[in-house]
Amino acid sequence: MPQTFDKILIANRGEIACRVIKTAKKMGIKTVAIYSDADANSLHVRLADEAVNVGPPQTTKSYLSIPNIIGAIKQTGAQAVHPGYGFLSENSQFVHALDQVGAVFIGPNEKAMAAMGDKIQSKIIAEKAKVNTIPGFNGVVTDADHAVRIAKEIGYPVMIKASAGGGGKGMRIAWNDEEARDAFKISSSEALSSFGDDRLLVEKFVEDPRHIEIQLIGDTHGNVIYLPERECSIQRRNQKVIEEAPSTHIDEATRKAMGEQAVALAKNVGYYSAGTCEFLVDPHRNFYFLEMNTRLQVEHPITEYITNLDLVEQMIRVAAGQKLAFSQSDIKISGWAFESRVYAEDPEKYLPSIGTLSKYVEPRGVANEVRCDSGIVEGSEISIYYDPLICKLCTHGPTREEAIVNMENALDNYVIKGVTHNIPLLRDVISHPRFKSGKISTAFLAEEYPEGFKGHKLTLTTRQNLLAVAALVHAKRDFRNRSWLSGGGSFGEAAPEASRTWNLFVGVLGDETKAEVVRGRDGAFKVSLDGQPFSISSDWALESTVIQAKLTDAAGAARDTTIQYLDRTPLGYQLQMNGTKFSVSVKTPKQQELSKYIKEKEKIDLTRMILAPMPGSVVSIAVHEGQEVRRG
Repeated sequence: MPQTFDKILIANRGEIACRVIKTAKKMGIKTVAIYSDADANSLHVRLADEAVNVGPPQTTKSYLSIPNIIGAIKQTGAQAVHPGYGFLSENSQFVHALDQVGAVFIGPNEKAMAAMGDKIQSKIIAEKAKVNTIPGFNGVVTDADHAVRIAKEIGYPVMIKASAGGGGKGMRIAWNDEEARDAFKISSSEALSSFGDDRLLVEKFVEDPRHIEIQLIGDTHGNVIYLPERECSIQRRNQKVIEEAPSTHIDEATRKAMGEQAVALAKNVGYYSAGTCEFLVDPHRNFYFLEMNTRLQVEHPITEYITNLDLVEQMIRVAAGQKLAFSQSDIKISGWAFESRVYAEDPEKYLPSIGTLSKYVEPRGVANEVRCDSGIVEGSEISIYYDPLICKLCTHGPTREEAIVNMENALDNYVIKGVTHNIPLLRDVISHPRFKSGKISTAFLAEEYPEGFKGHKLTLTTRQNLLAVAALVHAKRDFRNRSWLSGGGSFGEAAPEASRTWNLFVGVLGDETKAEVVRGRDGAFKVSLDGQPFSISSDWALESTVIQAKLTDAAGAARDTTIQYLDRTPLGYQLQMNGTKFSVSVKTPKQQELSKYIKEKEKIDLTRMILAPMPGSVVSIAVHEGQEVRRG
């Protein structure tokens, strides 16, 4: 392959900057990272050949500052710029500024981006190109009253969303006039802070849809090819949670029709580089154009998995003027892939979490079945300034079922300490019977968790697994400690040919069970829960977090479970199973007897305090001094 560029600058941060650097290194291209004061020690800065500070933590003064980024280009002599996604990736003014200084934008041209990156303009173009579109208002919404008038004309429910950008930011569903007014205010504010553009559009909200998108790749010689679809229906607040490729809902005829419409739309505006046409698809496979993202998508790795293409490499080659080295007939589907977006957030309250990653171990698979796209390492800081994405965890398998199993195993083995994370939700969804059946829609989370997600609900089997492992943990720790104290072995090793029995009370969520653990002279452990016997085997080392255990009942039926050991508690252990943290009590008979005398901790009266549920900045105050504030 001919040479493309000697040096490129990545106008982004975090995992996507690391992702671009990885491909650039493979292609023999030197890289320049940009960073804010908050990101001085970030992984993408360490991985790049050069790095330039572009300002303070606030995005408007650093990653969104075109003059600062242009300065970094001039300083380093970078020939081209990859924008990643978000920030300036769909800002045509940025493309224009790069043109002015002779730097190549690794993405579409300014005209195509301006036309298709704008949701309002792209919808008008799509209608002219005879692409199926959703009914709506194609002009700019001027104020909240205007939004209400439009919504009434279209008919509720409506979607009010930012004209620029994506990622679920600046999007709200309104079911009445009051919600439409609120949606206008919140969406325009979010759009301005996220994309520097507060324009909004209003369109009909299609109920019970599936969110399915077509990946495009085109060159500057007029060739545009569509790749197999991605399904992005598992969403919360319009933010994608889990994606998969291909979709269980799309047949070959629909895939072809959607792909050809997407290609026709791209050719209509002279589009090249990577881009994505997003569609809403109803239960009858009728599809409607939603928007075009004129950039690399967050979920591009799953398309790479099933096509064996490196989309970042293709973008770089297209930007260097090279023709695509493949045609539409060369594109085949290889297996199935999933992406779980691992975030630092409370999955029950859906609020971001900040802090330092005190322990961080990414899962690994065999035969390229697990992929982690991340921009952090152990010790990294999750701050208030940027999106709390930790990693895009992807798995692949020959079939959908095998790809799901690989994802379950990967989530079970993902160790994250120091921040709250959403693995409990991801793990619950990926193993949900309805999800496994493929009968999903964008309403999946709202329908399956109407009261909100509350963590894994213990079944008889998972409760037994949890309590048996908790008893085993206690026995192993106690045996190790007694061996050490008696001089029977070095630290971490048990004395040989020793046997011992532990009588315990183990409990979770207030429900206690009698347990007996016996260690035989052969080192094997047996545990009984309320008189029901099991043999339990595990090669768990006490200093490690992940416990792989096999529980076998008296009838010889065996089941494997993966549990994470998180911490000791005063009377037990904190363990993680199926992604959810459980506080398991483990008490000796004496502790059980004395525990009834322990007084409950008094609850702190918070009625006269104002507590923020998440870190952030106060942008408005809705009360004034002297005003009465009542509960509710």
